[in-house]
Amino acid sequence: MTDPVKTGWLLRVQVPLQVMLYVGLFVFSQHLVSWLHLPLPANIVGMLLLLAMIMLRILPIGWVKAGSNWLLAEMLLFFIPAVVAVVNYSELLRVEGWRILLVITLSTLLVLAATSIVVDRVSRFELWLAARKQQRQHHE
Repeated sequence: MTDPVKTGWLLRVQVPLQVMLYVGLFVFSQHLVSWLHLPLPANIVGMLLLLAMIMLRILPIGWVKAGSNWLLAEMLLFFIPAVVAVVNYSELLRVEGWRILLVITLSTLLVLAATSIVVDRVSRFELWLAARKQQRQHHE
């Protein structure tokens, strides 16, 4: 059984260190994007780098789990500016709200459709590659 005092102390140290790791990875990604003139934002490059480090087992997932759980738990703090905007522009939402909702709905449907098409094409390509590999093995 784990000691709750030790676990609390560990989380108080671990979470800030992991968040600092995310910030450092973001700063590194910003420099990488500007140096290589990449057409991607630094946050996407940082997430891809983090994913690559986890997948290649350079960075164990346990080293980033507590920090990511904390950030997800505190996600509402990141949306407070959006809530303030809704309060400040309530008249705009009353007048033009249906148009905004229509744009959000259509764009969401377009993203879902595009994602499903890409997933379907990638799935078919993987099946084709597997069948091709199996045919090669069968002929050998």
